[in-house]
Amino acid sequence: MRLVLLGPPGAGKGTQAVLISERLGVPHISTGDLFRANISQETPVGLEAKKFLDAGDLVPSEITNRMVEARVAEPDAENGFVLDGFPRTVGQAEALEGILQNIGTKLDAVLSLVVDEDVVVERMLARGRADDSEDVIRNRLRVYSEETAPLIKHYDGLVVTVDGIGEVEEVNARALAALGH
Repeated sequence: MRLVLLGPPGAGKGTQAVLISERLGVPHISTGDLFRANISQETPVGLEAKKFLDAGDLVPSEITNRMVEARVAEPDAENGFVLDGFPRTVGQAEALEGILQNIGTKLDAVLSLVVDEDVVVERMLARGRADDSEDVIRNRLRVYSEETAPLIKHYDGLVVTVDGIGEVEEVNARALAALGH
């Protein structure tokens, strides 16, 4: 199964991605992990990304797209993957479609974790991270809404919506059931 996970920051995407990938026997591909791996291995694309990150800038989509393209072409992703943190924009979604078309495949589903904004703020404040003030969190949610939420419309027909509120196991059971597993 080739799956994209969507949801606001703090919705539990990373946690669910790991559990779903284990259950389906496919790799969990996190853009954060991809950045760290490419930078630590000093790959050409990793060195490019590092320049932007060191300057405090966002890594351009073109660089992220190249990292994802290389990763989904690896043998362990041949039978599927769970993408977490990509795509973030419709432009990246279109790039992903091209990448998958080049390897003769397409997405099977887009899992959207739905969590009320106040619950997300509460969860993220409970993490106790220094950079997680309520204003910063609400701004991240606004950015998500503006940039990433349009993916729901873009992926019309592929989207499976799951309530992301509850215990990790409950949310995972709902997600797997919604995906037919």
